[in-house]
Amino acid sequence: MDPSPHRVLVVEIGALPPLAGAAADPHIYNRMVVDVSLSEADVDRLFHALADRTRRDILGRAITHDQSVSALARRYEMSFAAVQKHVAVLERAALVTKERRGREQIVHANGPTIAKAIALLDQYEQLWVDRANRIAAILETPQEREGDHK
Repeated sequence: MDPSPHRVLVVEIGALPPLAGAAADPHIYNRMVVDVSLSEADVDRLFHALADRTRRDILGRAITHDQSVSALARRYEMSFAAVQKHVAVLERAALVTKERRGREQIVHANGPTIAKAIALLDQYEQLWVDRANRIAAILETPQEREGDHK
């Protein structure tokens, strides 16, 4: 990974990366620039937070709509304190924020960090797609290569 904590990535929404030898899809629905400013410690916190099924579920619920910690706690067969700890891990990873409304803590999804996480995962996906394509090219028989050039 690039040692620099600041990377800018252009993400094309609605278009898939072309396969090796294929023409690029001219139908790009939306283009956005994501500043992937994540330090190595940020990336570690992000993957740690997403490694747990309950935290992924809490994040999904927060993305759908804001919820109080107590409303989230009612959905799981664990203590309120355990759910609070899961939310705290998500908060340390900056995937969610909490806002006090009276006696309740409302959990909000943090869109910019989620966009950075998606961009980071897209980078890893592209890395593995490129590697798989290179392996496929190495394993390609001479007859298959000749067929591509006819």
